[in-house]
Amino acid sequence: MPAPLRIVFMGTPDFAVPTLETLLTLPEAQVVAVLTGPDRPAGRGRQLQASAVKAAALAHGLPVLQPTNLKDLAFQADLQGYAADLQVVVAFRMLPETVWNMPRLGSVNIHASLLPQYRGAAPINWALMHGDQETGVSSFFLRHEIDTGDLILQDKIAIAPADDFGSLYDKLKVAGAALARRTVLAIAAGTAPSTPQPPTPHLRPAPKLTKETGRLDFQRPAAELVNQVRGLAPAPAAYTTLPDGRGLKVYRAAELPDQPAPAGTWATDARHYLRVATPTGWLDLLEVQLEGKKRLTTEEFLRGTRLELS
Repeated sequence: MPAPLRIVFMGTPDFAVPTLETLLTLPEAQVVAVLTGPDRPAGRGRQLQASAVKAAALAHGLPVLQPTNLKDLAFQADLQGYAADLQVVVAFRMLPETVWNMPRLGSVNIHASLLPQYRGAAPINWALMHGDQETGVSSFFLRHEIDTGDLILQDKIAIAPADDFGSLYDKLKVAGAALARRTVLAIAAGTAPSTPQPPTPHLRPAPKLTKETGRLDFQRPAAELVNQVRGLAPAPAAYTTLPDGRGLKVYRAAELPDQPAPAGTWATDARHYLRVATPTGWLDLLEVQLEGKKRLTTEEFLRGTRLELS
């Protein structure tokens, strides 16, 4: 049997952990080191907290590298010392060419979309915000331009009407681990495809989310706002401002197609519903969070909150 591939794994959030755990089970692979982000302040005490990938790596006794500068020559010398055959990247920073081109077999990325659609930092969010009914995961060889390298494998995943960012994230991190397993096995066997991404005239990018991404604009169609809410729940969450000036996050919403009021009009019966008119009907707010308060169903929210909507 050939020697297992020496792999350096790169990732930071919990999305990457199932892939790391899967690679550790493969006789054909040996994870020799893990590269992850620096510890970050978190919680009320703002104490330094390790990434989910670092915690998993340490639990398995793996060496962990946490460079602040990927172009630092001392770091690159340390990385070179692990003599990796392959680097596997999941939800990590953009790599300089000297890093992604270091192993003899190159570097593979697992991306949460059906490339070439949704290249960028937030593919899961944008697929939901566009109302897609299907997404997936792609493995590809890293190249200089972000998310443009030759495709290896892809798996499709249906998006259920009830899916939001949280539920789809969980589905795709499991699918990504399964795809990574097949990808690494194919590379180890020398049978991995390498296919240029197809030319696609209408590409949808997936840029990093900003504060403005979450703002609900009630001049837009209600169906689009429902998808915006889905794509940002549970975090960072879509948001709006009540007529009295208080901030309100929205975690679930539905479209009511009748249109009895001008767009931007708020309505409630003070017990069961809270709605805002749009050009195509009411946006029914089903789960909300008032600034400084807990996340609640709208009925719970209305029981404890007095609203002045006029």
